[in-house]
Amino acid sequence: MKLLIFNGSPREGNTVEALKALYEGLADYPDIEVQEIKAADAHIIPCEGCDACMRSGDCIFEDDSIEINKLVKEADFLLFATPVYWWGVTAQLKLVMDKFYACHEEFMKCPKKVGTIVIGEAGLYDPQYEIIEKQFWCICDYLGWDKVFSKSYSANKPTDLHEQTESLAEIKGLAEIIHESR
Repeated sequence: MKLLIFNGSPREGNTVEALKALYEGLADYPDIEVQEIKAADAHIIPCEGCDACMRSGDCIFEDDSIEINKLVKEADFLLFATPVYWWGVTAQLKLVMDKFYACHEEFMKCPKKVGTIVIGEAGLYDPQYEIIEKQFWCICDYLGWDKVFSKSYSANKPTDLHEQTESLAEIKGLAEIIHESR
């Protein structure tokens, strides 16, 4: 099984802490091949809506989206981990996701399992988590992908999640859910 993790955080903080817990859990499943894309490190030119990709299957801009979309096609499970920035995913992650458009017709033929880990400063009652969850539900529904889980956590300071042992245990346990989703 191939797991492709999208790390949407541009800094070292709670999202990285969450992924550390997930990696601890994944250590119990050596049959899961893991690759991580740090969105902030990807060279992505924003989509201009030119639709040239509808003819060629790739974006006309020579950026990392071509390789990233290839990895998406090859993956069995996609995990998106992001802090909340202005009621949504980070701009870096959104750039990566926008370039999925170039391959959306192919993606519809490649069933995927999807999970999300969203970490925001506000309490879990805040609509920011629902907004992000709905965005991923819409994407999965459109592409015919199976949304396996959507987990949200409230952590204000960059070290807050590190102190939430129950949340970290839950995140570590997501490895089992990923493994069983095959």
